[in-house]
Amino acid sequence: MSIDFTVAIPTYNGINRLPKVLECLRSQKDLENLKWEIIVVDNNSTDDTAKLVQEYQASYSEHLPLRYCFEPEQGLAFARSRAVKEAQGEFVGFLDDDNLPASNWVIAAYKFGQEHPKVGAYSSQIHGLFEVEPSQHLKQILFYLAINERGSQAHLYEPRKKGFPPGAGLVVRRQVWQENVPRHLFLIGRVGSSMLPGEDSEALFYIHKAGWEIWYNPAMEMEHIIPSWRLERNYLISLMRGIGLSRYYLRLLLLKNWQKPFAFLIYLVNDLRKLVLYFIHYHKLIKIDTVAAAEMERLFATFISPFYFGKLNINKHFKR
Repeated sequence: MSIDFTVAIPTYNGINRLPKVLECLRSQKDLENLKWEIIVVDNNSTDDTAKLVQEYQASYSEHLPLRYCFEPEQGLAFARSRAVKEAQGEFVGFLDDDNLPASNWVIAAYKFGQEHPKVGAYSSQIHGLFEVEPSQHLKQILFYLAINERGSQAHLYEPRKKGFPPGAGLVVRRQVWQENVPRHLFLIGRVGSSMLPGEDSEALFYIHKAGWEIWYNPAMEMEHIIPSWRLERNYLISLMRGIGLSRYYLRLLLLKNWQKPFAFLIYLVNDLRKLVLYFIHYHKLIKIDTVAAAEMERLFATFISPFYFGKLNINKHFKR
């Protein structure tokens, strides 16, 4: 049986989060003529995730395959790569284990791909579902938590201007991913001592480089569960640090080869300027204001990211 659409759910110790996602998928509508499947990619969990999926497999409809696979190599980049390898659908839609898709998410995702033959990847409209409502002041940086609200009209992404969408709620053409995205990305996500998120952007860069379009599709709506600890100062500062440290590598990907020799100095000067100006304006708030502290951390990490990137390359060279 050929499959039209695959929903892939990477998870790590997701026994308490997965049930909500699986129930949302069980409740999808208008799929009478669509052949689709769900794959749970267990990314080296130490809890009873496997047992939970087995229990759901027993109760799922025979017309909706629910599959399980184990990916021992830790990191979201590896889990998503494994999902694409295992998938049978023409399209693969990624849901994190804290993403709750609307009841028409699957059909909206499939139709968009069918109607846009040049699209290689397209993102959802993602709303935050907060355990504790954040202040208005804090909301100005919450898009870093994979909240993606870009209006009610579908539009094409221009990566050189506004970057790439988050991987949560992203749909890709399976063949496009297989032909263009390397199995081993440089940015693997937050794993152990690694502080380099941005694996989604790196994967999308390869799709974009191959000439495929990347879109935002607001008809694919979903909620991202945000627990209270993700709004705490220490977490947000750590998140922004990782985003900043990944910046230089992602910038280089978007440059032409002849531009790269000049990039180091240009970025260094411009990032230092931004860092100094921000510090001048907000230094009195950094110790007491979470937004100011997080933004300062992001700017500082962006400034040092070329050196951090260089250090990683040196370490990799000596490990060979």
